[in-house]
Amino acid sequence: MGVRRIRWRIGVAGSRLLRTPEPRPGDVLVVGGEASVQFAGERRLRFRVISVDPKPTYEGWLWVTGYVIDKSGDAAERREIFVQRQGLFRLPRRGEQP
Repeated sequence: MGVRRIRWRIGVAGSRLLRTPEPRPGDVLVVGGEASVQFAGERRLRFRVISVDPKPTYEGWLWVTGYVIDKSGDAAERREIFVQRQGLFRLPRRGEQP
């Protein structure tokens, strides 16, 4: 199964982002400083979720596994990130209105 290409610019997508306290496999998240200080400013990234670890961690935090999406919309790197649930934003799913 190939990785679906995603093309968007931060400025255009910014008005379409949705808070997502419960990310699901297939979601494309924008992970920035609200999720964790390590992703603040220019270190913000787009991230396609593969899985969310169900094991409990610190209150409001979770481990998410997925792929960093590069500027051309391709999966560039597989990573596991530790982020605050309330700091996650996602692009709308197909057919979903923002």
